[in-house]
Amino acid sequence: MAYWLMKSEPSVYGIQDLRRDHTTLWDGVRNYQARNFLTSMTAGDQAFFYHSNTQPPGIVGLMTILETHQVDPTQFDPANSYYDPKSSPDQPRWYTVRVGYLETFPTVLSLDRLKQTFSPEELWVVRRGNRLSVMPVAEAIGDRLLALARA
Repeated sequence: MAYWLMKSEPSVYGIQDLRRDHTTLWDGVRNYQARNFLTSMTAGDQAFFYHSNTQPPGIVGLMTILETHQVDPTQFDPANSYYDPKSSPDQPRWYTVRVGYLETFPTVLSLDRLKQTFSPEELWVVRRGNRLSVMPVAEAIGDRLLALARA
């Protein structure tokens, strides 16, 4: 099992939405490095749900990866903001995963707290200028995050 961190704006899709829906397709990722991380995931991996563009930004819960190598349907819809005219159903460019809800943490692990606890080498989300929406988390760091979140 590997750990990941996946960002979403709570006004678009938050942990409360995932809790209600139980599962969702993590669509709309349009960065090649983030897409490559999505294609590296395996079923059973766990991902920290990070609320971005909110106050305070931070890790709010935990998800599990249910299905991998899913074609992102938003790339084919001209009415969708994630539409990609260079993509076609027979040659999709964007893949994603289906995630499932595991838990909401009692308190937000805020970005400020993460910066105080982890170095940029340990946790990419604290790196200055890092805007990736999907990133790997080393197992030891994931274990530390879980301990902090559940304390």
